[in-house]
Amino acid sequence: MIKLKNTATKKLEEFKPINPNEVKIYSCGPTVYGYQHIGNYASYIYWDLLTRTMKLNGYNVKRIINLTDVGHLTSDEDDGEDKMEKGARKEGKTVWEIAEYYIDDFIKNYKLLNLLLPDKFCRATDYIEEDKKSVQTMIDKNYTYETEDGIYFDTSKFPEYANFARLDLEGLKAGARVDFNSEKKNVSDFAVWKFIKPGEKHAMRWDFLNRPGYPGWHLECSTIIHKELGEPIDIHTGGIDHIPIHHTNEIAQTYAMTEKPLAKYWLHCNFITIDNEKISKSLGNIYTLQDLAEKGFSPMDYKMWVLSGTYSGTRNFSFSDLEAVKNRRKNWRNKIAMIYQSTLKNADGSALETSEKNFKEKILNAVNNDLNSASAFALIDQLPETTSKSIWEFIDELFGLNLINDSPNITEEQTKLLAERKKAREEKNFEKSDELRSKLENTGISVKDTPNGQIWQYI
Repeated sequence: MIKLKNTATKKLEEFKPINPNEVKIYSCGPTVYGYQHIGNYASYIYWDLLTRTMKLNGYNVKRIINLTDVGHLTSDEDDGEDKMEKGARKEGKTVWEIAEYYIDDFIKNYKLLNLLLPDKFCRATDYIEEDKKSVQTMIDKNYTYETEDGIYFDTSKFPEYANFARLDLEGLKAGARVDFNSEKKNVSDFAVWKFIKPGEKHAMRWDFLNRPGYPGWHLECSTIIHKELGEPIDIHTGGIDHIPIHHTNEIAQTYAMTEKPLAKYWLHCNFITIDNEKISKSLGNIYTLQDLAEKGFSPMDYKMWVLSGTYSGTRNFSFSDLEAVKNRRKNWRNKIAMIYQSTLKNADGSALETSEKNFKEKILNAVNNDLNSASAFALIDQLPETTSKSIWEFIDELFGLNLINDSPNITEEQTKLLAERKKAREEKNFEKSDELRSKLENTGISVKDTPNGQIWQYI
């Protein structure tokens, strides 16, 4: 049984799919105007675990991730410059060049993290015609009104608007800025389509209602879900910062478009902080996966650090903690290396093994409890060196940590040195044996002698 903490109800609930054997998942993707930092990638690691968990519980998963290449304004609401336009101006490139470059970079790192590819990455600009139809539907149903700068959703027409995020609409109204858009009927109203003013520079523009413009940021998710998955979907994922505005607005406009709920379950991950501060350019505490690689850490080290906690908990990143996780992963790889060396045998010569079915069930049950990978990792730490390869294959299938692919491999040079050392031991040439041990340590593996012969381990 899978249990998930549903943001919509604030309760831990048993997961029951809308259709018996299929699970539809939508994950809010990146705005592709710059490099994604390690905090950004944490969410995709969590939702990769969600997808893998569903698959190992026997569900067919259909998953979509959007790529925002238009409409996301610097305020995250309806004010400011489009982030794509800002990024293009900063780098002296076109918005289309910026989008292509950072989409490629995101997908490259997505693959380096060994994350399962979604059924489709959906670029917002590929759904403009569908966006127009969505807006026209809301206009026809009298959910919107027009202002000088766009088409706005009238949140007073959707009485449940405040429910999802438990919003205090009166408090929002009282705290509205002095320069609050006087044409907006309610402080919570939001743009579903923005008009481009005469003389305003905006490279991405499409004609709608006889005026050039572009879709509001929130619209793309509703439109993509409507076309690619259909409402309602089983699970919608994102960061906790999306709850009060972005996802609240998605829910409202989707109901206006379809008269159906958007999703049955909502999952939101917490922030990754550094030195207990939010990751931001102004603080200079942004790290990319490439930055970690320059310090000697692989994408799998970072992925394992993320999964060492829980998606809903607060996480504070430090290089000392990352180093500890790197060593933890190395210990797991060393256990796998023992299997490949076949040094541990029963009296009858057969390989020693733990109870596979029982242990796999324990690990999966831990993760089935609201994706609690931290509890599962504690169980894996207890695995003896006699564990079968099958269990490690299951662990890799569930967490995607490339433990097996990264583990049994040693170089031709190391293989040769190990053979020479074995021969030296057999000839009782211990001076040469010690010399070869030092050479092996310089290549990254240690050697110890056991009643079953020499075995090597990663350092």
